[in-house]
Amino acid sequence: MFQGKNSRNIFLNMIENEKIIITATTANSWIYPEVKNWAQTTDTLIDDVVECYEAGAAIAHVHLPRGEEIETVNKIRDRCDVIIQAGMSSESIPKRKGDFDAKPDMMSVILNHHSEHFTQITVDVLHPIKELEEYCIKCKATNIKPEWEVWQHGSYWNLNYLIEKGLLEWAEPHILTLFFNWPGGTWSPANFEEYMHRKRYLPSNSVHSVSVMGEEQMRVLVFVLTHGGNIRVGTEDYPFIKKGVIAKNNAEIIKNYVSIIRHVGREVMDPSEARKILGLK
Repeated sequence: MFQGKNSRNIFLNMIENEKIIITATTANSWIYPEVKNWAQTTDTLIDDVVECYEAGAAIAHVHLPRGEEIETVNKIRDRCDVIIQAGMSSESIPKRKGDFDAKPDMMSVILNHHSEHFTQITVDVLHPIKELEEYCIKCKATNIKPEWEVWQHGSYWNLNYLIEKGLLEWAEPHILTLFFNWPGGTWSPANFEEYMHRKRYLPSNSVHSVSVMGEEQMRVLVFVLTHGGNIRVGTEDYPFIKKGVIAKNNAEIIKNYVSIIRHVGREVMDPSEARKILGLK
């Protein structure tokens, strides 16, 4: 019942388009807290998102400032048409009321428990299946598409459970982000074998991106973008251009990956193209 399904059609569609969706992560670095190249005020966050869009990102993964969620989303939309993805999936649904009220395009939802261990903080938060069911209902009611965070194969079991229960027919294609090398109890190795193994179990009618934390990022993501996946990069995941070289800002990280993508013969999608692939209005 919960075996991985064939995602060949979506894969072929991505290869045919020869374009990559870049998601920019604008938050602080959890494993390099000493690096301060991320936006630390609401105004600089908005500027950062716009600069990422101008550099080539179609999606902005944003930790919307609490109490300023609506204002932040509106100001971003006044300046560009980047797809806004509300982060902070570690928080409970009641704590994310402001995110729902702001009506971003997407909302990050982890498909398993948070078990993360960073330099200055440990995160252990339960996300039971009932909460995931509530996300499906609430996202549908607010017309916000869930972006499912896949950290292990148990994440697929939970997602397929929701699909089989009929809670996600409205949300196709399913948007997934696969996480690798995030330290803690949900860690998985950042290598080609792990990616291809995880990719085998993608649900049908899904589009996926990959997040790699740490210095293995570029080596794995180059493989991903030549094997049917999209990429997520930015200060939250890895705040360096390469080992030992701190990025000036997120726009520099995005520009670096745009150059790599073009070097291997691909192009990047703009937000309007990405909306069509992701089933967003």
